[in-house]
Amino acid sequence: MADVTVVPATAGRFDDVASLLAPNGGTKGCWCLYWRLSAGDFTRTRDNDRPDRMRRLVESSPAPGMLAYVDGVPAGWLAIGPRTDMERLVRSRTIPVIDDSPVWSVVCFLVRPGYRRQGLARRLLEGAIEYARSQRAAGLEAYPVDSGGGRIHTSAAYVGTLDLFTDAGFRVVTTTQATSAGLPRLLVRLDFS
Repeated sequence: MADVTVVPATAGRFDDVASLLAPNGGTKGCWCLYWRLSAGDFTRTRDNDRPDRMRRLVESSPAPGMLAYVDGVPAGWLAIGPRTDMERLVRSRTIPVIDDSPVWSVVCFLVRPGYRRQGLARRLLEGAIEYARSQRAAGLEAYPVDSGGGRIHTSAAYVGTLDLFTDAGFRVVTTTQATSAGLPRLLVRLDFS
């Protein structure tokens, strides 16, 4: 792979975040707010309000995600943040809270077409681990799909795959009641202490 840089999505990088979350310059779509808002708030947030909400997140601390650049081009995104800031996780009936440790959650990967299957998700995850540690998180949790080692459609892989996380040192804590593309999702954790 060419020169890859992974950095937190901070205020000066909002245009790069937007180029990944709305590649056609529109306001429609999730804008990676799905996990951060309650179901009601997400539904009530109009498409044209979502970029402003993401801009406010990018301008605050901690950064809401990590950006991967390949030869200076924004090519990947990973959404991250304290689990307590992920309103849909706080209220989830299918993904349990296992303890009161102040962990952060990895909730979404996005790799631009043309950059997939080159290890960019791994690099994003490595950057997220480093960033969460620097922000004194107790650890990271994620809720990947167990693909059984097989290939899955990108629409199901946005949560990451089990192998991606176990290769990075995460341990399986439990199977959740959540699924993606009919496949089970697991709760995995990497403790920093």
